[in-house]
Amino acid sequence: MEDKVFFTAKEREQLFALYKQLLQLSGDTLQKNDCHKLKIHLIQAASEGNLPRNCFGMNPIIKDMQTAVIVAEEIGMKRASILGIMLHESVKNHLFTLESVQQEYGEDVAGIIRGLVKINELYSKSPTIESENFRNLLLSFAEDMRVILIIIADRVNLMRQIKDTTNTEARAQVANEAAYLYAPLAHKLGLYKLKSELEDLSLKYTEHDVYYHIKDKLNETKASRDKYIASFIEPIQCKLEEAGLTFHMKGRTKSIHSIYQKMKKQKCPFEGVYDLFAIRIILDAPIEKEKQECWQVYSIVTDMYMPNPKRLRDWLSVPKSNGYESLHTTVMGPEGKWVEVQIRTERMDEIAERGLAAHWRYKGVKGESGLDEWLTSIRETLENADSDLEVMDQFKLELYEDEVFVFTPKGDLHKMPKGATVLDFAFAIHSKLGSKCIGAKVNGKNAQLKQILNSGDQVEVMTSNTQTPKRDWLNIVTTSKARTKIRQAIKEIEARQTEFAKETIERKFKNRKLEYDEAVMMRLIKKLGYKTVTEFYQDIANETRDVNDVIEKFLELKKKETDTREDIVYRSAESFSMQNVQDDKTFKEDVLVIDQNLKGLDFKLAKCCNPIYGDDVFGFVTINGGIKIHRTDCPNAQELQSRFAYRIVKARWAGKKHGKQYPITLRIVGHDDIGIVTNITSIINKENNILLRSISIDSHDGLFSGMITVMVDDTSKLESLVKKIKTVKGVKQVNRG
Repeated sequence: MEDKVFFTAKEREQLFALYKQLLQLSGDTLQKNDCHKLKIHLIQAASEGNLPRNCFGMNPIIKDMQTAVIVAEEIGMKRASILGIMLHESVKNHLFTLESVQQEYGEDVAGIIRGLVKINELYSKSPTIESENFRNLLLSFAEDMRVILIIIADRVNLMRQIKDTTNTEARAQVANEAAYLYAPLAHKLGLYKLKSELEDLSLKYTEHDVYYHIKDKLNETKASRDKYIASFIEPIQCKLEEAGLTFHMKGRTKSIHSIYQKMKKQKCPFEGVYDLFAIRIILDAPIEKEKQECWQVYSIVTDMYMPNPKRLRDWLSVPKSNGYESLHTTVMGPEGKWVEVQIRTERMDEIAERGLAAHWRYKGVKGESGLDEWLTSIRETLENADSDLEVMDQFKLELYEDEVFVFTPKGDLHKMPKGATVLDFAFAIHSKLGSKCIGAKVNGKNAQLKQILNSGDQVEVMTSNTQTPKRDWLNIVTTSKARTKIRQAIKEIEARQTEFAKETIERKFKNRKLEYDEAVMMRLIKKLGYKTVTEFYQDIANETRDVNDVIEKFLELKKKETDTREDIVYRSAESFSMQNVQDDKTFKEDVLVIDQNLKGLDFKLAKCCNPIYGDDVFGFVTINGGIKIHRTDCPNAQELQSRFAYRIVKARWAGKKHGKQYPITLRIVGHDDIGIVTNITSIINKENNILLRSISIDSHDGLFSGMITVMVDDTSKLESLVKKIKTVKGVKQVNRG
């Protein structure tokens, strides 16, 4: 530890402070000689100097100690997790073997290191994890949740330490990933405090001005907010003391990130967000009296302040699957302000702050049923899913999603994500039940497959042996499990039908003593307008296309191709003149140069941002190998670049086809003045080579909002048009869709 090359003077100070802190946090769980062995090992690792710093220049031993402190102090994990964190860098860099760790510290520590080393292998290419890697990571380590808790703590530590880094590009990638993957994961595991910190820091690094605008506003209003909380709390405090309850109360301001989300959702400024804070009442109650005392507090609070019945959340009777228990209500406080009140006990509060780790400790077991259900759903979703943006988006939504509690006719309780339908429920019970589902009885009344379920519903699934999964079911279900099972079933059905249709065609050819030519058949299928061979065979299987008609067309095409081939005049190479070959400069389409000066590659323009000639663009290699072109300011660009950097290719416009036009949607907002629509359309009609394709108008409370689709050649024409529309009286905003 005295090696001056490995530790700077500042790092040496940090090292001893962190070491002391770790001993205080975990000393009671460490075995005899653990500290001594760890100290010798770290001195050896530092003196050999083979532990590299990360892309932010962080000292690996200091970084691991900081993560270990978070794991011990804020999540509540002890010996195996702390030793695993402190030793995994040495194992990863071959200074220590897993066998020797197992021998010295036991299988528990070695198992955690095994998981952490594999995670580091996924990180080896860059400081971010792409969605495919994250999917593999969860599949590999969901069996030992401690490993996932450690990687969340490691990400929190990284986000805390990189505020002053000069490597801003890597910081932006890490921050995007924190918001996209780690914050939802922390939310689902009940680590609400760490989840809020990840979201706030991510906002700070990616939208600096927004973050500090809200932070400054919170600081400006702090005095008046504190005064209001004190006046709200005082009468409640007196009543609770009179009732003989032991408790403490605190006011909690919402996180900057959640305030920003409300501002976006409600389309209002900071001043328009009414529920900026919540009051938390924490009881010191024996476990057998917890519910009784919580409801007693609820009764006292709602006697004093009028509650909003729509905002009551009862997680006392049925806790969330991550163990969260609490009673939430929103009441009308003084000055007509809504205030959220959270009522819970000390035990519940620790679980709410520390999540599943605290839940395990109180239960005394690791296999809590709610956790097992969640892990099973993760594994089923990810094992069967295609690795693409849609799956990861769905997974993220389900991590954040609130739950509804639904009962079977026998009274068994099932937790479903909010918005789940009857069909989701059927698949949640069993995939065979889902596949045969034709409807249900919800609270005794007949219900369709698409009916959305509410908490407290009693659902009896109805089935039929003739029912099979349909493709439009994918529009009905909301859960990943149901979506995955439906896709699997449809693929199996289509595969069987395709095989049957293929056999039918080949048998017909054989009966008519005709030779079956696969290549000619493929050309015919394309000529008939099918995008895939499967679609063609499906039509044969469904009898929407006649087999005999196909054979006749096959024979016609084959005869035509044979006749054409016979008419070809073959030229000799000797008589061929190079002067006849001219460099064709006329482009069939606007030309893009993709990646390393490649022209002529097939590409599609992304519908999310509709790029046109002249836009700054980049290419994205899709799952099926095609290339989609996005604008660099596309709403999805940052996410694609941070999560799929290896699929991004450079692209630039290189040629313009005469007359080629693109559909562009403009969103126009303004005052609902007389003649505003006429003035806008007349400007468009006067422009050369700009066509108006569609227009939709909405007028409300004196405001005019319109979506106009026009056909334009390139960005210069578009910019010129936008400037002219902005001159129309009453128009306030013109934005490209």
